[in-house]
Amino acid sequence: MRKFLFVLLFIIASLSYLFEVDELLVKKFTFFNDFKITYINKFINISSSVEKHFNQATTIEKLTIENNELKEYKILYTTTQKQLDAMKEFLVHVELTQLKPKIELVKVLSYINFNDFTKVWLDKKPEDEDILGLITENYAAGIVVNKDGRSVGLLNGNKESSYAVFIGENKVPGIITASKTQDELLIKYIPIWAEINKGDEVITSGMDNIFFEGLKVGRIIEITNLPDMKIATVKPYVNVLKKKYFYTYKNNVQVPKQVEVKEEKDSKKTTEKK
Repeated sequence: MRKFLFVLLFIIASLSYLFEVDELLVKKFTFFNDFKITYINKFINISSSVEKHFNQATTIEKLTIENNELKEYKILYTTTQKQLDAMKEFLVHVELTQLKPKIELVKVLSYINFNDFTKVWLDKKPEDEDILGLITENYAAGIVVNKDGRSVGLLNGNKESSYAVFIGENKVPGIITASKTQDELLIKYIPIWAEINKGDEVITSGMDNIFFEGLKVGRIIEITNLPDMKIATVKPYVNVLKKKYFYTYKNNVQVPKQVEVKEEKDSKKTTEKK
């Protein structure tokens, strides 16, 4: 019965459109037109809502995928950031383009002797017998030497660690070395005529081809006058014994050592002739 009624209604609707009954109904009965417009608007709204729903579902799916990727990147970022945080204090921000130096990050492996904290093994294979500068941030930390094919860090305070420095604004020269006190350094071979004062800043001079000029070391806290030279006591800016990472500095400008040897030989020959 229901099937028959549905078929009958379908035939009536078809015949109505066929004989333009729909137009007549719209002209005679305006509420049919209102109903039609309402139906169309409802259909459009429902279609838009369905489309919007599916678009939202697609967007949510894309955002979920992107969120998962971002979580992976966040984990990677966090891991990398922790590594960078552990090393960022050792970064050196100095303009050295004109010297074209070689700077490498090195890690302290262990003490060489347990009764000497100023002498350490470094995770760097030496390339030659050159002495390298050891840097932490913008401070001089010591030197690096080659011992049996392994890099040894001689930190500030080690009796074998020495390098050339300037004192104060007048750039008075001297050689820094160890002191009897662990938290202090000494500057020897200061010219007796040089004017230096307590509080003068000490920087590397670069005259030894180990460092470049300008790395900070510390400040003068005491001056001792000897018959042939002055000795200054220095309070270092940083405690290098607590550091786990350093930078090694190598100046690629080679000093002509053969010329120096030849000059020495020539001077010896001249002395012998005399």
